[in-house]
Amino acid sequence: MHDRTDRPGHTPPADTDHHTPARFTTPVDTALRAAGWQPGRWDIRRAEEWADTLRAHRSPGGHQHAVFPAAVEAWAEFGGLHIKATAPGRQIAPASVRIDPLSGLHLARTLNDLGRALDTELSPLGEEGNGQAVLAIDAEGRVYSIDHTGDWYLGPDIDQALTALVTGIQPERLTTG
Repeated sequence: MHDRTDRPGHTPPADTDHHTPARFTTPVDTALRAAGWQPGRWDIRRAEEWADTLRAHRSPGGHQHAVFPAAVEAWAEFGGLHIKATAPGRQIAPASVRIDPLSGLHLARTLNDLGRALDTELSPLGEEGNGQAVLAIDAEGRVYSIDHTGDWYLGPDIDQALTALVTGIQPERLTTG
């Protein structure tokens, strides 16, 4: 695992003190740390292996996965974590989350179709629950959940999506029109 400081042009985050706002709320930070996350976590080698696997995979219909920097960065920081809520949900039951893009390996067509509807590209991010929903991230870093009831918007970035999932914030249903 590598620290973020080994990326060219990257400035390491400032040390946390009482003047710096916390990146995550206490319940989310607690759940992330219990799963093995810590500030500066950066496993780019594993993220690049996932990217290579996804790029090489073709569905029976010839669909391929999109791979882009926002996805690789999310995988590098959070990949391999199985995050479990430590508190009751605010609006709905909190979800356990597993960040592993290969859980969406066979969903290239589904992600391509949703990406086309959203006018973006989607890449698999992981899963919610025990495979009850697939998580996807778009080229801008926005995060979505796709399950048997529909398609859901979890937030404009991975931080807000994890917060929504772990604290049980009701996601926004994606609709047409």
